Amino acid sequence: MVQEFQSPVRVYKYPFELIMAAYVRRFPKCHLIPIFVDSELISETESEDGCTLVTERRCMVSVDAPRLLKRLAGVDFLYFLQKNTLSRRERSLHIVVTNETFSNRVIVHEICNYTVHPENEEWTCFEQTASLDIKSFFGFESTAEKLAMKQYASSIKKGKEIIEYYLKELENEGITSVQRWTPPPPLVSPVATAMPQLLHSTAKPIPVPIANGQARKESISASELPAGSPDDKLDADYIRRYLGDLTPLQESCLIRLRHWLQETHKGKIPKDQHVLRFLRARDFNLEKSREILCQSLTWRKQHQVDFLLDSWERPQLLQDYYTGGWHHHDRDGRPLYILRLGQMDTKGLVRALGEEALLRQVLSINEEGLRRCEENTRVFGRPISCWTCLVDLEGLNMRHLWRPGVKALLRLIEVVEANYPETLGRLLILRAPRVFPVLWTLVSPFIDENTRKKFLVYAGNDYQDSGGLVDYIDREILPDFLGGDCMCEVPEGGTVPKSLYRTAEELDSDENRLWTESIYKSASIFKGAPYELLIEITEASSVITWDFDVCKGDVIYHIYHSKRAPQLPKKDSIGAHGIPSPGASNVQLIDKSWVLGQDYSMVETALICKEGESVQGSHITRWPGFYILQWRFHNSPACSASSLPRVDDVLASLQVSSHKCKVMYYTEVLASHDFRGSMTSLESSHSGFSLLSAATTNSNQSQSSSTVSR
Repeated sequence: MVQEFQSPVRVYKYPFELIMAAYVRRFPKCHLIPIFVDSELISETESEDGCTLVTERRCMVSVDAPRLLKRLAGVDFLYFLQKNTLSRRERSLHIVVTNETFSNRVIVHEICNYTVHPENEEWTCFEQTASLDIKSFFGFESTAEKLAMKQYASSIKKGKEIIEYYLKELENEGITSVQRWTPPPPLVSPVATAMPQLLHSTAKPIPVPIANGQARKESISASELPAGSPDDKLDADYIRRYLGDLTPLQESCLIRLRHWLQETHKGKIPKDQHVLRFLRARDFNLEKSREILCQSLTWRKQHQVDFLLDSWERPQLLQDYYTGGWHHHDRDGRPLYILRLGQMDTKGLVRALGEEALLRQVLSINEEGLRRCEENTRVFGRPISCWTCLVDLEGLNMRHLWRPGVKALLRLIEVVEANYPETLGRLLILRAPRVFPVLWTLVSPFIDENTRKKFLVYAGNDYQDSGGLVDYIDREILPDFLGGDCMCEVPEGGTVPKSLYRTAEELDSDENRLWTESIYKSASIFKGAPYELLIEITEASSVITWDFDVCKGDVIYHIYHSKRAPQLPKKDSIGAHGIPSPGASNVQLIDKSWVLGQDYSMVETALICKEGESVQGSHITRWPGFYILQWRFHNSPACSASSLPRVDDVLASLQVSSHKCKVMYYTEVLASHDFRGSMTSLESSHSGFSLLSAATTNSNQSQSSSTVSR
């Protein structure tokens, strides 16, 4: 298996030339890297103008490996070939390293780049990628791989320290700046001196070197950043400030998973803190983390979790009887959630509301927790990615072991474990009664082992002693019901009146309604009466996104732009003979007098969508104004006279008995800074969320790359 490494962008707040002066001091050997024994200069070639310098070295490295492995390999040192290409004009250093030893068994390939910071030409960026492929190694492939990755991670961690060490050394020697390279003046030959007119007519000016960052800003606009630009990369200082201290290999896993999401998951990319939680939940195993993250993203879209906090209103019954709420923060700055489980009538809540309402309540708590973590990260100036939960069990008894209630609790745990990993920093369980071990036996098998390690249980009043609650929560914010002076707004709960209980039939229908409640809208398209949707854009570079299912018939999807607002016609649902006309409810936004290319323009190539397909895509607006999304009835092309009709065409003509199509659609407008992903219009993305989706096919449209899934 190939092991890969990708570093974050490390920033040195020193000019490129000074960094290069420090870098060359690492050779021929560096006492700060014990395994780097020596290096030999093989060749050094410089261009005539001194702009480019190519250096090749042979480096000798000592590996800390078991003696048996060294004896089997028959070597004490490993040799690597390093090729450095320094461009003084571009102010960049490109380094390529390959292994010479065991090159027929092991393939090592490393690339490092020093470049000018894109936003500050007085700073320097460093980035590093590497891959290790052990094809065979005397039967010790796994051991050799682990040793190599361990040694590599250790040397990476010292890289920045070494540069800073030599920078300090240069400063002690009085060297604080190095002059930039400038092109030499043009040579004037005797012939040119004798013929000034000829020289004047043929000479070409030498281009003045431009700082890398300035060149980028002049040639690339903010809305046209190419894939892989520094804006898409993670900075080491950002990781330390907002994500915490990670090892080099952990940073690499985060960057590679993030890059994979940018390439495959279109629309809003999950925040880095959220991606990191899934990596931590699987001990930074990239494949396992990617699998559970994809499942969670699918789940979030299926159940519209991203809109939950803004769209769902808590029933009054929950506000009165659900005994939980947020309460300040703990000593580490983590948001603190208090749940008075012993005072909660779990049976009454389940009977009156159903499992689905409780599930939405728990999801909203977790979504609010994610928001509070981000806010506390800004407030306290350090990474805060999880919260503390305080559970008061006073009043817990056998009625809390009601089987449907326990079943609901297990379901909640399962959903939270799968979609909110590593969000619980600490769980403080207070005043645990004798019945608690019974409840713990029922639920503990469903809780992840890493999560169980975060549980602290206090029986009786033990939480008041040393090592108790005050070790984790400041006394000033200790809730009043636990002996503190801080008023806590968590409801006291109580017994839900039986008059509010609902029948099983009501609960079943309610649950179905809750989970099938959708932000999607339906539209009917008739022959001669397309369905049109108007979207007003006030800011260029905004992104229009869509997701629709073709439930019946075939449609053609268009996007138009107009600078003037369409005039909404008066609805006329009665035809000429007093019979309601099909499509009369569809408002026609594009006036029949409008001329394509003058009054309005097509901004995306038309996309033909077949029945049963699901389509997702986006369009980045170039101008403000009015955008019209149009679904038009599509007639399948008739079979040519020289060929017999296909079976699929005959079946399709039999199935569509009327000139009517139906779609279920959802649209949203995102600000440009909220839309992270490819900047290509109608970018493709895999659709796995349509009820009609069973397989994936791609449209053959030349300029439209909306995903079409069947």
